[in-house]
Amino acid sequence: MDEILLANEVWIRLLFFAGGFTLIALWEAALPRRKRCYARRDRWPANIGIVVLNTLVIRVFFPTAAVGTALLVGTQGGGLLGFLSLPQGLAIAISVALLDFAIYLQHVMFHAVPLLWRLHRMHHADRDFDVTTGARFHPIEILLSMVIKLGVVLALGPPAVAVLIFEVLLNLTAMFNHGNQRLPLTLDRYLRWLLVTPDMHRVHHSQEVDEANSNFGFNLPWWDRLMGTYRAQPRAGHAEMEIGLARLAEPALCNRLMGLLSIPFRPGLTDYSLPRREQP
Repeated sequence: MDEILLANEVWIRLLFFAGGFTLIALWEAALPRRKRCYARRDRWPANIGIVVLNTLVIRVFFPTAAVGTALLVGTQGGGLLGFLSLPQGLAIAISVALLDFAIYLQHVMFHAVPLLWRLHRMHHADRDFDVTTGARFHPIEILLSMVIKLGVVLALGPPAVAVLIFEVLLNLTAMFNHGNQRLPLTLDRYLRWLLVTPDMHRVHHSQEVDEANSNFGFNLPWWDRLMGTYRAQPRAGHAEMEIGLARLAEPALCNRLMGLLSIPFRPGLTDYSLPRREQP
């Protein structure tokens, strides 16, 4: 079973990615939440190019990735969950939740540490907020994220199937909560107790300092509420809020592949640690 899982991991993830991307892209085209700053043809080539590049980078440096690491740990009975001998269903549920909490903490860290923020700000430099934004991360950040994820898997010892479930869920929810699709406000109000919604995560992409340092969750919304980083709505409202980074607003930087890749190395941009302070 484990060998079958590992052999088909790429195809499983690709199938869910393609299906989720298509569904959300059609949804946000039919029922957009906000008016776009740029047409898709001006942004999507660079954003999708980053996805392709990151996929190649991960496969070169981490050919078996997190699922393969979980299989290796499982065969040796290592990790915290390996010692607890929990029922399979409970082990999967706990693993998915703890992996998600680790991603929350990692996200906060990438905002709090100036060197890491230089990488992460490529994600925040997108002036629009749609399904492609959810996969727009610098390749160096992707590599560092994978190292952190592998460390968590080694320490936790989750079932391999739990890691695959988490990877698929994280991918799907990242596209969903970065989407520009409109949800009924009543549905959003209740759904955000179980899942990070687009309206919840969009606040995190605001140009306002305090709003950008809130709502760090990608999948489960509980961590922001428990850790005191939850913010319900942006002050200006979702239709009027400014998205992106004002200092990285030029189309050549925020909408072009080479511009995106150069963002961590751009001079003259002040970095910050949490809490971020206004520049004089």
